[in-house]
Amino acid sequence: MKSVFDREVRNETIKRIRLLTAENKSQWGKMTVTQMLKHCSLCEEYYYGKIKVDRSLLGRVLGRIALKAILKNDKVLLRQNSTSPSQLTVTDDIQDFEAWKGKWISLIEKYETFENENFIHWFFGNMTKAQLGQFIYKHSDHHLRQFGV
Repeated sequence: MKSVFDREVRNETIKRIRLLTAENKSQWGKMTVTQMLKHCSLCEEYYYGKIKVDRSLLGRVLGRIALKAILKNDKVLLRQNSTSPSQLTVTDDIQDFEAWKGKWISLIEKYETFENENFIHWFFGNMTKAQLGQFIYKHSDHHLRQFGV
C-alpha cells in the first residue's frame, strides 16, 4: 500500500500537485481547485494535530469497519462527495491559488519527519502511523484525481 511516509510516494504526490493550475476543473463535487488546495492543507494540519475535530457518532459505530475497507488495497478509492467535518470544509471564495498550492506541498514534504505513532481520526478512530500514512495518500490521490491529475 502506498503511504505518504514513503519518500517516493511523497515525491510523486508533490509532482502531481505541481501539475495543478488555477484552470483545473472538478470532475465531481462543488469545490474549486483553490478550495481543494485549502481543504487539503487544512487536512494536513489536522493530521499534524494543529486542528481539533471531535469524533463523530457515526464514526464511533462504523469507523473501524470503514477504515479496514478503505485500506484493504491500493485499488480501493475514496467515495466521491464524502462529507468532511466543518473545520475541514471550505466553501468560501478562495483566490490565492499559488499560495495554497505551495502550502500543501510544504505540508506534504514535512511528512518526512512525522513522528506521531498514534492518531485519533474524527471518523475512523485510533489509527497507527502506517494506517495514517496510507489514508493520507489515498485522500491526496482522491482530490488530485478529482481535478484531473
